[in-house]
Amino acid sequence: MSSRYCVLGNPVKHSKSPMIHQAFAAQTGKPLAYTAELAPLDGFEAAWRAFCESGGRGANVTVPFKQQAFALCDTQSLRARRAGAVNTLSLGQNGRVFGDNTDGIGLLRDLKACEVPLAGKRVLVLGAGGAVRGVLEPLLNEAPRELVIANRTGARAEALAADFRDLGTVSGGGYEVLSGRFDLVINGTSASLAGELPPLPETLFEPDAVAYDMMYAAAPTVFLQWAQMRGARTIDGLGMLVEQAAEAFFIWQNVRPETAPVQALLRKTLIEG
Repeated sequence: MSSRYCVLGNPVKHSKSPMIHQAFAAQTGKPLAYTAELAPLDGFEAAWRAFCESGGRGANVTVPFKQQAFALCDTQSLRARRAGAVNTLSLGQNGRVFGDNTDGIGLLRDLKACEVPLAGKRVLVLGAGGAVRGVLEPLLNEAPRELVIANRTGARAEALAADFRDLGTVSGGGYEVLSGRFDLVINGTSASLAGELPPLPETLFEPDAVAYDMMYAAAPTVFLQWAQMRGARTIDGLGMLVEQAAEAFFIWQNVRPETAPVQALLRKTLIEG
C-alpha cells in the first residue's frame, strides 16, 4: 500500500508538487500517493491533523503556513530551528511530528547547478517572510561579502538581519534605503504571484549580475523581465522547487532522486500549458 503525502497551502491548486513527487516515486520505485490539500487560513493545524488521521505520513508546507508548521512540531531539524520556519512535516511511528526546512538547500543546489558564485559577492534578498528565513543560513554559509535584506516593512527586514548577523555581514531595511549594486538579487517576495514588482532602484545590478526569482511561471515573472531589461542574467524558481522537493523526498523515503529529468519534465509541462 502506498504511503500518503500532500502539499498543504492556501492557495494550493496551482502546486506542481504532486507531479514532482509522483515523478520521483516512479523514478525510484518508491510508490506513494501525493495530493494537494487546501488548508483554511485559520485552520492549518486542524487540516494537518485531519490528513494524518486519514493515513497521511508527511506534508510539504507552502505559503502562508511555514511558521505555523514550525509551531506544531514536536521536534525540528537544526536548519528549521535556525529558519524559524518548516516546509516539510513527517509523522513518526510514535505519533510525534518532525519538521524540517528544505528551502535553503533547494535554492543553494539550484544556484550551484546554474553556476552562480556566492563567495565574496554582494547579495540582495527581497522579502522577509518564511521563504526568506529558510534560505538565509545556507546563503551565508557560502561566505558572501555582504547580504542585504529589503522589505516593504523595513523593521521586519532589520529584525531578520539581526537574527542572522552571527553568520556574516547582514543588514536589513526598507526598499527606500537600498544603495549600491549587487552581484545577485533574489526575489523572495510573493509579488510575482500577483504580477507586481517591488519598488526597486534602477541601478541595482553589477554588470555580470544574476536575478533569481523564487517564483516561476510559463513566462518570465515581472521581476525577471525587469531585471533582464537592465542587463541581468535571469533564473526562475523552478529548479529550487524541484531541489527542495527532492530533499523532502529523501527525508521521507531515504532515497535521493535525480532532479534534472524532473525539472525538464516540469519545464516542458509549463511551456505546453
